[in-house]
Order: sequence, then C-alpha cells, then structure tokens
Amino acid sequence: MRITIEGASEEFERKLLELLAEHRELAVSVDTAWDVDRAMVFLNTLNEDARLFVRLVVESDGHLEAAVLREAFSGGLRGPTVALTYALKRGYKHGWWPEGTEAPVTVVYGGGPQDGWRQASAYEMSGEDLPVFRAALAHYDATTSRPSWDEEAPSAFAVHPGWAADADAPRALYDDPPTAPNFPDEATR
Repeated sequence: MRITIEGASEEFERKLLELLAEHRELAVSVDTAWDVDRAMVFLNTLNEDARLFVRLVVESDGHLEAAVLREAFSGGLRGPTVALTYALKRGYKHGWWPEGTEAPVTVVYGGGPQDGWRQASAYEMSGEDLPVFRAALAHYDATTSRPSWDEEAPSAFAVHPGWAADADAPRALYDDPPTAPNFPDEATR
C-alpha cells in the first residue's frame, strides 16, 4: 500500500509515522523525489535570474561549466545560487516538499580538499530530475508568458481612459496639500 499526503504539518506527519510504526512492521519513507508539481512551485518561487540559472543547467543536459554561467550572470553566481538555496528552504518551511528533498541543482567544485577554498567549476542536475524540470519549465513557459510591451507606460496621474474627462475622481496630488491631518473632530461625527 502506498499513501501520499501533501501539505500536512510536521506535527501531523510525526504522529502519523509514530502510529504506523506502533501498529505494523512497515517500511516508512517519505517521498523526497522531485515531481513536476514540486518543480513548478520551486520555479515559481524563484526570481528571474535564479530561474534562468536553472533553465541554463537544464538546457545543457544537466551539466554546465561555471565559467559559462559567470558569463551569463555579470553580477556573479552568488545571487542566483543563494536564491536557489532560499527557495529550497522556503519549500521545507511551508511544507511544499519534505525535509531531505535534495537541491535540484548542485555545485561541483574544482581542485582537491587540500586546496581549502575552492571555486565552483560546474553545476549539475541529476538524470532523474532533468526530465521533471524540463517538463516544469515547458509548463511554466506555456502558462506564464507575458505579452511584449513596446509602448510607453501610462501616466499614473492621467485620468483613466474609461472615465469621463469631468469625472469626480480622486487625484493623487493636491494643489494645496493639507498642513495638518484631516481627522474628523467630535463635532463633525
């Protein structure tokens, strides 16, 4: 028998696992594998740079040299990689995936352990996660496309085009700003 419960609190999970352990000799495990739904949530919580980072690793069949990524991200790799880490932790915190779920993109360090600080030489995604994230990125692209905007942004102070020119609409700016708060006093209530 296989049971999948998503969105449960840690307390519920702990009690359920204790109950199962009490009553039967079961092999209890938590599914920490990435699926398309989890990958979509992960992608949706990322900023654009981090999402591009994941996309580049996926498009390179799961292995991309860090030098290529450094060229793509002129501000360095720290921003996107930190965003990936925070997104993973946010998923643990909100119960979107269980503790122990591996990061989908991992770093490969160059040099040996004797070198001390080592710079990242590449970033990888496992072969099991690659098709999942390909599908999630395809779904993301299909559902979150935004139309291109090549016009000037409308003025925030202009009257909305659907309103009449003489409409009684609140204005964002006052000709004579008030000098004191406009709180009603007891006499006007």
